[in-house]
Amino acid sequence: MDEDTRYEAVRSRDARFDGEFFFAVRTTGIYCRPSCPAVTPKRQNVRFYPTAAAAQGSGFRACRRCRPDSVPGSAAWNARADVVGRAMRLIGDGVVDREGVGGLATRLGYSARQVQRQLTAEVGAGPVALARAQRAHTARILLQTTELPITHIVFAAGFASVRQFNDTIRAVYASTPSELRAAAPRTGPGARRAATPTAGVPLRLAHRGPYQSTAVFDLLAAEAVPGVETVGGDPGRRTYRRTLRLPYGTGIAAVEERPGTAGGRPGARGTSRATGTPAPADAAHPGGWLDARLHLTDLRDLTTAVQRLRRLFDLDADPYAVDERLGADARLGPLVAARPGLRSPGTADPDELAVRALVGEAEAERLVLRYGKALDTPCDTLTHLFPEAAVLARAEPGGPLGALTAALAHGALRLDPGADRGGAREALLALPGMDEGTAAVIRTRALGDPDVAPPGVDVPDDWRPWRSYAVQHLRTAGEL
Repeated sequence: MDEDTRYEAVRSRDARFDGEFFFAVRTTGIYCRPSCPAVTPKRQNVRFYPTAAAAQGSGFRACRRCRPDSVPGSAAWNARADVVGRAMRLIGDGVVDREGVGGLATRLGYSARQVQRQLTAEVGAGPVALARAQRAHTARILLQTTELPITHIVFAAGFASVRQFNDTIRAVYASTPSELRAAAPRTGPGARRAATPTAGVPLRLAHRGPYQSTAVFDLLAAEAVPGVETVGGDPGRRTYRRTLRLPYGTGIAAVEERPGTAGGRPGARGTSRATGTPAPADAAHPGGWLDARLHLTDLRDLTTAVQRLRRLFDLDADPYAVDERLGADARLGPLVAARPGLRSPGTADPDELAVRALVGEAEAERLVLRYGKALDTPCDTLTHLFPEAAVLARAEPGGPLGALTAALAHGALRLDPGADRGGAREALLALPGMDEGTAAVIRTRALGDPDVAPPGVDVPDDWRPWRSYAVQHLRTAGEL
């Protein structure tokens, strides 16, 4: 998109571009998402940025009306397999806060200087600035959804000191932490923030465009492993719960199926093919969210847990781009029309998904009961964490399972958000007992690869780069 096209998206308040770019107003010092309801500024006063961190780095503060830090993540960073896309996914997972820029660079196989240069050139900010913007967003969530003392929030959000925390909140939100907490929205009469961490952190996990929640929850219900996952409730209002192993502790996540999120229409990405200008926004369903609640033993894991849920539910996808390409196909067109915004679910734990894809559901349940770590405080039927790869490699070293878990435990195979997808595929197929079909499932679900064609399935090249979504359409419609 050129800048004139971006400005037209701002003028039409097109929510489909939220997260794809941000705009800032020179005369007010504020940056916003494209759908901001405020009066549209004059073109000569507008600047455009690829990330919120880039806008903040140029001295702009976040708009209090549209909350530009709450938009879905950019689908480009989620789908791309190059070093910038891998870096953005790792930063989202909290690697810079835990391991520093050096740790990020090591995971990517580049020098810290190369990573800094590539990120700055493409997204307008380096890894430290990107992590800082994410910390500010985490801090705002904790300030406005919990009654935790501010000193606890400082370190839970990843800040090194109270002074750094205060300076960042003032710079990003033009408010003190106390003012930001006082401005917390109320969702209804008598609504209250959670009093303690044990009450959980309530969240809205935003997505763009229509969202076929029924298909996602059906899949999760069908493959749920007892003790680790459960799906309960009435159709259309189900709740998915699962245990999480996180860098600093453990967690239990609950995500609700939101009625009405399957609406919207398929079609253009948001621009007219003839003119390149934004098409009218879908007023009925420009986007939405899934309600979630996280119970964490250590609040420093909040950012990582949120990103893992986003990958599991494929919330950073761009349904307009997917539906435009697949909807033009004679075979897929009717399927896309019937289910606009169908997602390709991922996973909350890539190593766990790889093991489950290899051994099947019944064997996965046995592994949980025998080797899974029991929760200190079980929650109804959620009693265990899925066993770690290193534990399985020691306990059952033989056969395909032993080969897979040993490769995961020793780092010969990496499936984290920054993994090289091509290298991971080669490493998978080199393992004994690993076939093309299982490797394709792992690439689609664990690595979030949007363009995987399973062996034996007629998937034309015309469906690139969204072949994973095409396969999901075929499976959901019962054609596979």
